[in-house]
Amino acid sequence: MRLGLNIDHIATIRQARRAREPEPVTAALIAELAGAEGITVHLRGDRRHIQDRDVELLRQVIATRLNIEMAATREMVGIACRVKPDQTTLVPERPDEVTTTGGLDVMQHERAVRDAVTACRAAGIRVSIFVDAVPGQVDASRAAGADAIEINTGPYAEAPERGREAHLARVALAAARAAEAGLEVLAGHGLNYINVTPIVRLPHIVELNIGHAIIARAALVGLDRAVREMVALLKAP
Repeated sequence: MRLGLNIDHIATIRQARRAREPEPVTAALIAELAGAEGITVHLRGDRRHIQDRDVELLRQVIATRLNIEMAATREMVGIACRVKPDQTTLVPERPDEVTTTGGLDVMQHERAVRDAVTACRAAGIRVSIFVDAVPGQVDASRAAGADAIEINTGPYAEAPERGREAHLARVALAAARAAEAGLEVLAGHGLNYINVTPIVRLPHIVELNIGHAIIARAALVGLDRAVREMVALLKAP
């Protein structure tokens, strides 16, 4: 299973002081050397962490895959079509949220999603959609023309231990439905070094996007070690 490292919080630290460091590009290169097979950033409308120059520099220097998370807006689609990441992931975005709180409602925003998917794919960019583990959202993502979905594992990660199995089963069912429909299956949100193993064991999921847990551990043990430890969990038999 591949690890896509979300480096947003490297930029969060930088932006807290409006300083020049730490540099997200440097973090991305260290992560690649440690075994990450993709770099993910969320370019938000308010630019609270990742900036336009970050995605432009990342596109030039990383050797694996660049995935830009973004809202399905004209502004963001325009940036994606200019920068040309390997993949865009369409996500919901609310101005007052601390982090993404749920999957994109593809059924409700069908036209905007379809337009964003069409424009990105015309520019040669693969498109994934971050959705909750709901069959209707999986089907709507396929109908919109997406190449992949990323299943929101937040409800699983946040559930008390006794309720976690039910959420895990929903993730498994959504993954199977997506794979049957020909979509590549990714997953992420709220995963850490303790709760990731049951997700790794599920069939059909080929990549996990993880950010906060790895960056938090990196603050204590270093980014290289934090990434290598997570890669080991994802590659465990």
